[in-house]
Amino acid sequence: MRSDAVGQRSATVTDSGADPRVAGLSKAVVRLRSELDAYPVQLRDRHAAEDALDVLEEQVEAGVPAADVMRHSLLLIVAAVGSVSALSEAMTSLRQAVELFGEPAQFRRVN
Repeated sequence: MRSDAVGQRSATVTDSGADPRVAGLSKAVVRLRSELDAYPVQLRDRHAAEDALDVLEEQVEAGVPAADVMRHSLLLIVAAVGSVSALSEAMTSLRQAVELFGEPAQFRRVN
């Protein structure tokens, strides 16, 4: 195994070259999409959340997700369905998966 820096965190890359963070992100996207599909109530911004999940899937397929793109997609998803308590665990998993990639280069913490 070797360690590659992405964003501000390091990633352990397996001998096969696969980044386990990408697998975790994929799993979180699939979980949220499944739970969103199963959610029986019609949501006004469901299509926005589905579009943002599509972007995250594209990032996973590319193999090297961009932190700024992932964070933007996460923000759109939270705005669209973040208040739905039935989706909160899946949303938390997605947020945690995105956070593993570190912060975008231009992102600065105030504190």
